[in-house]
Amino acid sequence: MTSAPDRPFPDNTTSSARGRHRHRRRRRTMRRGVFAAASGVFGVAVIGAGYVVLVEGHGSSAEASAKVPPRPSSTSAPAPAATKPAAPGTMSVRDAAPKVITGLGPKTRAAIPASTKQVLVASGKAKNSADSTVTLWTRTTDGGWKAGAVWPAHNALRGWTSDHHAGDLHSPIGVYTLHDAGGFEKNPGSKLPYHHSSAFQAGGVGFDGEPLDEAFDYVIAIDYNRVPGHSPLDGTQPLGAGRGGGIWVHVDHGGPTHGCVSVAASHMVDLLHTLVPADHPVIVMGDHGSLAE
Repeated sequence: MTSAPDRPFPDNTTSSARGRHRHRRRRRTMRRGVFAAASGVFGVAVIGAGYVVLVEGHGSSAEASAKVPPRPSSTSAPAPAATKPAAPGTMSVRDAAPKVITGLGPKTRAAIPASTKQVLVASGKAKNSADSTVTLWTRTTDGGWKAGAVWPAHNALRGWTSDHHAGDLHSPIGVYTLHDAGGFEKNPGSKLPYHHSSAFQAGGVGFDGEPLDEAFDYVIAIDYNRVPGHSPLDGTQPLGAGRGGGIWVHVDHGGPTHGCVSVAASHMVDLLHTLVPADHPVIVMGDHGSLAE
């Protein structure tokens, strides 16, 4: 399918949405002013990408209460118990923060630039799953890493690949820089350069029949097969069109993508408020097994 001049479709745009006139749906009143989580995928008439989303809850069990043991009759204080050394990358009483980012193996960590102080980790549930989680890690003054909240997210319909090609419905595995942002909505206070344009309209429906109207309200371009320093809408693909492009972090629409990573609208705003160019932010993305290598 051909696209508009110099603007390839994002990998998460459904083919049925391409080439048609888009009508942006009437916005829900409850969404205004709170940046509530919006759902929707890609369908831009100017780029191409794809999505998938499935979120799974995690239960917890209550701990059983225990009786307080009787006080020893001896007046001497008991000897302190030996402290087991903390495993590498975990927190201990003395550690202000873990020394390494949890879940990332030596190969993945080595790909993160030494100058990077902000790492957005998108960890997939499995190699062939569209369910994932996203966490922003920040380097601390003592050289450790502090984790932010864990957000539910989605990736491509067929999961992850280390050899991404256009239309394969996989998200690319790797470490990629984050330079540029934009969206249909006005700049909410982004520290990254922000391109506000009506061209970020999405249309059609996702793989699960969900509307994609608000998927591109806020986007952050992932520097996979693109030229950093340009609008996310720029269609230049240094690796060639066959390697795909238009891979973004964008607003979750409630279903799988064609290649992007999607989180709730409120979390997109959080990221735009937090990611700082001077901290050289990157995204580390892939299934948890691949990221552990």
